[in-house]
Amino acid sequence: MHTQLAVLGGGPGGYAAAFLAADLGMDVTLIEEEERLGGTCLLRGCIPSKALLHVAKVMGEAEHLSAQWGIEFNSPRVDLEKLRTRKESLLATLSGGLQQLAKRRNIRRIVATGTLQDSTTLQLSGDHASITADPTLTFDHLVLATGSAAAMPAQFDIGSERVMDSTGALALADIPARLLVIGGGYIGLEMGTVYAHLGSEVSVVEMTETLLPGADRDLVRPLQRRLNKLFDKRIFLNTQVGALGQKGDNIEVAFEGPGKFGVEVYDRVLVSVGRRPRSAGIGLENTQVEIDTRGFVVCDNKQRTADPHILAIGDVAGEPMLAHKATHEGRIAVEALHGKSAAFDKLAIPAVVFTDPEIAWAGLTEAQAKQQGRTLKVCHYPWAASGRAQALGITDGLTKWLIDPETDRVLGCGIVGSGAGELIAEAVLAIEMGCEIRDITESIHPHPTLSETLMNAGEVYFGTATEIYKPKK
Repeated sequence: MHTQLAVLGGGPGGYAAAFLAADLGMDVTLIEEEERLGGTCLLRGCIPSKALLHVAKVMGEAEHLSAQWGIEFNSPRVDLEKLRTRKESLLATLSGGLQQLAKRRNIRRIVATGTLQDSTTLQLSGDHASITADPTLTFDHLVLATGSAAAMPAQFDIGSERVMDSTGALALADIPARLLVIGGGYIGLEMGTVYAHLGSEVSVVEMTETLLPGADRDLVRPLQRRLNKLFDKRIFLNTQVGALGQKGDNIEVAFEGPGKFGVEVYDRVLVSVGRRPRSAGIGLENTQVEIDTRGFVVCDNKQRTADPHILAIGDVAGEPMLAHKATHEGRIAVEALHGKSAAFDKLAIPAVVFTDPEIAWAGLTEAQAKQQGRTLKVCHYPWAASGRAQALGITDGLTKWLIDPETDRVLGCGIVGSGAGELIAEAVLAIEMGCEIRDITESIHPHPTLSETLMNAGEVYFGTATEIYKPKK
């Protein structure tokens, strides 16, 4: 078999690249080892976790109504089988839709594991009918979209099904009475939130001094206060897990640190300490592709590698490991192949933590500005001053802009609060368009909405915010 463009990996970057290439008239073959398209994001990550987080949020809102408004509900009863069935139905619908879109675009779909024999040849392995008697595929160009896998340090890999990664946690085998989450990043906190609302006693251990080390502290504080209550103060910072061991139907955990020391027993342990690129074992050593010390494929701003036949996108091509970055890179790679002036030069890649409250940021952060020695003006608007937030009872939120004081140009934005992941899109557009903060404040925002807080935070810069008194110094 020969194809003009081969795409190795059927995740959000891979299928985006394949679909655009087909739309532009290329002969495209999409190779994915799983029967279903969608990759980690759709099948074992973004989509199922957000579906379960929605369930958790609804349960939390019911508690809120009961506590603050006197609307009483019976205690929830979780039908775990129905919850799993609904989740799988959602994934089947979305993945099936992708399969139909690939078919309508006349994309050749091969269910196989692909290994590079050289710069223009893939060896296909597997027992699916899509592999012919001669399981080799030659190509003019290849888009490498193999993604990433959950990291499992050797000391935690004890061969027990009760020690889970994020995939195991999303399977919902049961609702453990006691769950330990190792790692205070976004995946661990999101899954910890889900299990806490479903009825587990959740504990979190993090080796650094704070949760979500990559986010600004003022955004993390409201979430940490909420999680301290949800997890009943079982958040252990500056603490490491020295070892895990199977003890009957439980996992014995040895803690080392000021946050917690000694041995404790849990029903299940979720290891959530990051992800690693899937660049090993796919034959890249048989090509000219270069790999850095962390396992990421080295590529330029057009997603081209050192091998003229191979491009790389998504998690395997470097951080941040986000589906929307992969999708954008997929489009850039295909447009670059067509000689267009596409290049990855984004000023703002939004990041969202889908906990309750949500945290979102885009562009420059305060931590990055400090590292770079840049002078900024940071303007905060507390949601306690928002009529909409008061009506919803979510007043612990915050919106802030990071502004260049010389030009008034917006360089970054951070939001913590309900729906922050939706609100951050306006900030992404503003940063990419090179807006000045006055462009934000002079754009009429609907009232009463949480989107007004973006406008209000800009007004703080000028000392003219209506709902708070904070004159400009």
